[in-house]
Amino acid sequence: MRKTFNDLIAEQSKSVDEIFPWDLAEELSARDDLLLLDIRCPYEFDGGHIQDSLIVPRGILETACDYGYDETVPDLVTARDKRVVVICRSGNRSILAAYTLKQMGFDDVVSLKTGLRGWNDYDRPLVNNAGDPVDPDTADAFFSPAITPEQLGSAH
Repeated sequence: MRKTFNDLIAEQSKSVDEIFPWDLAEELSARDDLLLLDIRCPYEFDGGHIQDSLIVPRGILETACDYGYDETVPDLVTARDKRVVVICRSGNRSILAAYTLKQMGFDDVVSLKTGLRGWNDYDRPLVNNAGDPVDPDTADAFFSPAITPEQLGSAH
């Protein structure tokens, strides 16, 4: 039977812990040993991200987690004993990535529930690549999907 994206999210979310934006804000205030792992594409990251996030696009996640690859990210490889918060736009891709990290030996990994859309809705700050603040309304527009009729398919 063919599985949909939503099927995969539903299956893997059963074994992935999630954290709400307000809980992440509290953790960021209380501790300095979190690794914020943004797994979106570079153009998405450029549009706005949580300050001090590490970008590792989901497409290279597995090789970024281990030594010996062009994509190896030492800060990620050595984070298996840290709390890792996986971040994406809406909190779906981050579930898939958090599941993968758990399979690869990361013990304390969580997915940001509602993703950066929820983070922005909670009025938490985002920055661009220059470290400048991103206007919340600009971020909201950026995080809103622009699905074409062709992308909806015949089922809709």
